[in-house]
Amino acid sequence: MKNSELNDVTNMREEMRERIIGGAGFFAALDQSGGSTPKALAQYGITGDAFANETQMFALMHEMRVRIMTAPSFTGERVVGAILFERTMNGAADGTPVPAFLWRRGIVPFLKVDEGLQPEKDGVSLMKEMSGLEPRLAAAVRLGLFGTKMRSTIRQASRSGIAAVVDQQFEIAAQIARHGLMPIVEPEVLIDSPDKQAAETMLRAELRRRLDDLPGDEQVILKLTLPTDPGLYVDLLEHRGVARLLALSGGYSRDEACRRLAATPGMIASFSRALTEGLSVTMSDPEFDAALERSIAAIHKASVKA
Repeated sequence: MKNSELNDVTNMREEMRERIIGGAGFFAALDQSGGSTPKALAQYGITGDAFANETQMFALMHEMRVRIMTAPSFTGERVVGAILFERTMNGAADGTPVPAFLWRRGIVPFLKVDEGLQPEKDGVSLMKEMSGLEPRLAAAVRLGLFGTKMRSTIRQASRSGIAAVVDQQFEIAAQIARHGLMPIVEPEVLIDSPDKQAAETMLRAELRRRLDDLPGDEQVILKLTLPTDPGLYVDLLEHRGVARLLALSGGYSRDEACRRLAATPGMIASFSRALTEGLSVTMSDPEFDAALERSIAAIHKASVKA
């Protein structure tokens, strides 16, 4: 890479970093994977009889994502970042590679890198082994993405299980950071957990433990379930190792997720299903953009607490 090209990349990444840390907006989670894609398509009005195999299913999902990304209301004015599924990262929007298209709109692209969950054990589901992680990270760097996201789940208030989840997340985050990418760490406490508040309290302690061990110049973005106690994660916002604190909707309706988010200091949204709620494949483009505008406006308002 020539010095001028290297300087351009460095300047772009610094602009992205400033946008992520200081931008007044939210993240769009456009990273539905194999397990969640049929549900997302059904919500959009495309049922299982519309596709015969996984390739056709993902093609339809990509069309839906491109429709969102190219809508007039979907810009960096309110959407700070977007998390992409790998097939979306490798696809195009209006003839432009998706990561470059998003950045032209002022939206910082991230990539979902996990390959799904292991069966639940000790009250949690760890991530499956990521056999393709290194080439996936190399592709993300080459295509100009800023960071990554990976998800584990927590059902029970199991101290040993939650410690294992957080340890796995941070160990892989260190590998991701070596590529110059910003990791989004997502240990999701399931909203139907019978011990949700206790699990969240344990999770905060484990996160603090690993954050304290980060090298002085290393940071992660935390993506967490909207907590039962709105003030639970306030102290993490001030930690040197936390670049931003995101909230996932976790199955709450958009109205309920926004209500909880507005009451939670310092968190901004990173919603998936709640973002696409109300969108339909049968809508005209003006109808589609009007519905998306309502969703973006509500989530933005809850994120900036305005």
